[in-house]
Amino acid sequence: MEGNRTQYEIYWEILSFCKTPRSITQIIQRCDLNSKTVQKYIGFLESKGYLLKTAEEDRTLYATMPAAREFLNLFMRVYLELYNNSPEFKL
Repeated sequence: MEGNRTQYEIYWEILSFCKTPRSITQIIQRCDLNSKTVQKYIGFLESKGYLLKTAEEDRTLYATMPAAREFLNLFMRVYLELYNNSPEFKL
């Protein structure tokens, strides 16, 4: 699939990337988002219980919660059905 990502692809990227706790700066850089946009996505994922915000020393980290597993699996199945390949991060 070419072109702009859907919000669901961005949710998938954030949740996949945050399986290991990540800082907001890491999420912005890896998922190619700006700070205003990432706040919107992170806020939504937190409200769904899919992403957990934690404090570690002087940093705030975000980690994917087990509740997100169903979304990740369903998204992967739909993506495979539609495009015959698995979703990937943008290069």
